[in-house]
Amino acid sequence: MDRGDFRKIFLIEDDEDIGFAVKEALSSKGFEVYHFLRATEFFRAVEKEKPDLVIIDIMLPDFDGFRIARFLRNRPDLSEIPIIFLTAKISEEDKLRGFELGADDYITKPFSVKELIARVNAVLRRANREKNSKVFKVDGLEIDIEKVEVTADGKEVKLTPSEFKILKFLIENYGKPVSRDKLIEKVWGYDHDAYDRTVDVHIKHLRDKLGKYSKYIKTVRGFGYKFDLT
Repeated sequence: MDRGDFRKIFLIEDDEDIGFAVKEALSSKGFEVYHFLRATEFFRAVEKEKPDLVIIDIMLPDFDGFRIARFLRNRPDLSEIPIIFLTAKISEEDKLRGFELGADDYITKPFSVKELIARVNAVLRRANREKNSKVFKVDGLEIDIEKVEVTADGKEVKLTPSEFKILKFLIENYGKPVSRDKLIEKVWGYDHDAYDRTVDVHIKHLRDKLGKYSKYIKTVRGFGYKFDLT
C-alpha cells in the first residue's frame, strides 16, 4: 500500500495497553511510531522533530486532546500535520468539535486494528495528494488552485474571489465539516463584518454556478458545510 514518504507517527495515549497495541499494529506496517503517555512529553518531542501524523486520545491526564489539536493548528510550522482523534468520546458534538479544530479523522473506541490502519493510510494519502497537487479533479469538475480556475465538463465556471476561497477551503478539508465561523475567518478575516448569512448566500451562489456538481457541497445542519463525494 502506497504511503509515499510518510513514516513517522506520534501517538498520544495514556492507556498503556491501547498505546502498545496501536504502536505494534502500525509498526508492523512500516511506520515509525513514538508513543507518549502525556501531552507534555509530546510537546517536548514535537519541538525537536516534526511527525507525518499525530494520533491523539482526547481524554488525557494533563491536557485534553482538543487543546493539543488547537496548539498544532495555531502553529504555522506544525499546522499541516494530519491529526486523527482516537477516543471513547462518541457524541456528535465531540466529533464536530474535533473536526472544527482541524482533525482529519475521528476514530471511536473500541476499534479494530484493520480499521485503524485503513484510516491512517487514507489520511496520509489525502495529505500527500494535497501536498503535491495543485489541481483537484472529481468527475467533470476541475479546480486549479494555482491558476485560480474552475471548469465543469470543460466549461469555465466564473467564481468571485470569495466563492473560490470557500470552494478551495472546503476541498482542502475534504470530508470534514467546516463551520461558518471558520469560513468567515479564512475567507474574509476576523476584522471583516461578515455573518453566517454572508456564508450561506455565497454558498448558494457557488452551488448555482457549479450546477450538477453542487451536490458535493453538503450542508451540516446547525454547523456549516463540507465537501464530500458520498
